[in-house]
Amino acid sequence: MRYAIIAAGEGSRLQQEGIESPKPLVKINGEHLIDRLLRIFMANDAEEIVVICRSVMQDVVSHLAHIQQEGLDGKPVPLRFIERNTPSSMHSFYELSKEFTTDGSHFPFVLTTVDTIFRDEEFGNYIAALKQVLAAGEDGLMGVTDYIDDEKPLYVETVSGASDKDKEQEASQWPRITGFLDTCEHPHFISGGIYGLTTRAITTLNACIERGESRMRNFQRALVRDGLQLRAYPFTKVLDIDHASDILKAEEFLRK
Repeated sequence: MRYAIIAAGEGSRLQQEGIESPKPLVKINGEHLIDRLLRIFMANDAEEIVVICRSVMQDVVSHLAHIQQEGLDGKPVPLRFIERNTPSSMHSFYELSKEFTTDGSHFPFVLTTVDTIFRDEEFGNYIAALKQVLAAGEDGLMGVTDYIDDEKPLYVETVSGASDKDKEQEASQWPRITGFLDTCEHPHFISGGIYGLTTRAITTLNACIERGESRMRNFQRALVRDGLQLRAYPFTKVLDIDHASDILKAEEFLRK
């Protein structure tokens, strides 16, 4: 499995609230955010992990270079990282997509941002489900949650049942995604910012960039519009670290 991490945000809100560390190096229960993701990905069959960070974040660059050379907790990590100053998460994803090594096959990858918090065991179950969904001929499995603690949540519209793909029964236990909405009268799920896809999705990404779009929610809408078959995998909770208070929320959530 290949993994990609967007760690190129400025973390301006955290800085305004007195958090001096760049976001990737913020600690949750004593562990850097970036280290936590690397550890979890390594526990879930990581063949390659590609990270994008800002070139101005020299502390982050040095940290990643050290892991690249020395490993994490004494274990080697198949890590590559690039330094880019991008205007949006979608542009960061676009830069990451250029780094994916491919022989023309549509291999799977998992993308998330550096501040996405979820439980280790749930992520392991998600990866197992992703492999099942892709084996059934679907195009991706998106992490969702019914826990809403987001300033501008992206609601996920789903229906139960199978698609027309081969081996549909193997994927039908996960709801099929039919839309991504800014507003929802009766919300069920919101996007957790965990994207399990094949490189078929890169065609959609490139078209979004060509149209001048910059928000990841528009990319997700475009995936549905382009006819990709996506399933939703419910996590109990997915948190983002946008404010200093989110650090405490995340630490309490992971300790339970």
